[in-house]
Amino acid sequence: MDFTADQLLQYNGTNPSNPIYVALKGRVFDVTTGKSFYGPGGSYAMFAGKDASRALAKMSKNDEDISSSLHGLTEKEIGVLDDWEKKFEAKYPVVGRVVS
Repeated sequence: MDFTADQLLQYNGTNPSNPIYVALKGRVFDVTTGKSFYGPGGSYAMFAGKDASRALAKMSKNDEDISSSLHGLTEKEIGVLDDWEKKFEAKYPVVGRVVS
């Protein structure tokens, strides 16, 4: 399933009848089983309904880092992002991708 950024926002955990999705490197993961982390009030709730690639690579929760842009990331940050991707792949199903 393809999602625009606006469509992805509908899966940010604020509507209890929708699943919670987080995108990483353009792939959308269903993180609903991690609702305590990604749902409202969770420590990673700011990533819900968004592509959090840059923020995860930088280990940041700052709004300006919550982006799909990998531009200017260091080799180390790309490695951190790859580690996050492996964790997501092991825990959460891929339900689609983000398209522009």
